[in-house]
Amino acid sequence: MADRVSEQIAALSDEDWAIREEAATLLGVLKDARAVLPLTKALRDSDRAVREAAVGALSALGPVSVPALAGCLTDPALQVQEAASAILASLADARVLTPLMQALDSRDWIVRMHAAKGLGRIGDPEAVPALMPLLQDKVKAVREEASSALAAIGAAAMAGLIEALQHDDWLVRLHAVEALGKLRSPDAVEPLLRALFNERDSAIREDVVRTLGAIRDVRAVDYLVVVMKEPGLRLLAVEALGHIGDRRVVPLLCRVVEGVPLGEPRDSATPCADGWTDEMATMGMAARALGMIADAVAIPSLIIALRNTITRSEAAAALTKFGPTVIPSLLPMLAKEQDENVRYHLRETLTAVGWRAGRV
Repeated sequence: MADRVSEQIAALSDEDWAIREEAATLLGVLKDARAVLPLTKALRDSDRAVREAAVGALSALGPVSVPALAGCLTDPALQVQEAASAILASLADARVLTPLMQALDSRDWIVRMHAAKGLGRIGDPEAVPALMPLLQDKVKAVREEASSALAAIGAAAMAGLIEALQHDDWLVRLHAVEALGKLRSPDAVEPLLRALFNERDSAIREDVVRTLGAIRDVRAVDYLVVVMKEPGLRLLAVEALGHIGDRRVVPLLCRVVEGVPLGEPRDSATPCADGWTDEMATMGMAARALGMIADAVAIPSLIIALRNTITRSEAAAALTKFGPTVIPSLLPMLAKEQDENVRYHLRETLTAVGWRAGRV
């Protein structure tokens, strides 16, 4: 009986595109290394369905496909380069380090994007100098993959990313901040704090605040409290403080969630007026942040926030983070509350923390 793999390889040359497509698909199922080179040739097929089947088959064949795909990265046909780089984005290993670094210079942004992803998968520090220029690529998707790749490489990319915080091109600075956020290294905190107060671009400053929250280093707390005074950063600073989880900020967040203007006495709190959209969002975020920190000191303020339509849902969700400890505070409120909307959120919160009606 004829060899099944050989039969399907031969079928890749059939005049009927449907037969070629079926053959490529079956070769992916059979997973025989003999099919690799014929399938790479099928990446040049005139029919899209056949090309897609070849991509799927080469992906299914796994690491055995990698060396042959490296050669496809320099194929005259851009569609072949795109297909090969897309497969290598998920299969790349050290054998294709150099070809992928060379592919970063491709005139095709899809090839550059996939090559950057593949280099991130490999994680070799040797790729750092080749990836850094892509932080200023004209295509956003390429910049983002380069940023992710540098983060995946890790500590070896740190020095270059910190240096990039001073780059003349704002896009380079922006994606350097994003990569540092993915790295989440404490070594980035001080450079990021300098950027927070020296950077002129508002979008970059916003990303710096997000990144400081992602790193979760308490050294950033006092500085984030300072930038809470800036309307454009206040919401993000509150969220970052919640992620960091330092209990020192709980009293401050309690004031925010109650709607007390910072720097004014607690009894001066007034309901939010129509149009205070940013302030409303910040109050809700403060409730979430208090739930992240889960310090019992915040429970009374979150209960107050339950009565405010602006913060009710966020306060209820935050209270569930405290577990059964909130039951003694919420049950008396449920017994006396007349507002059905408030009662609904009280019951939902109590149920979420383990209380059941009628249980002694």
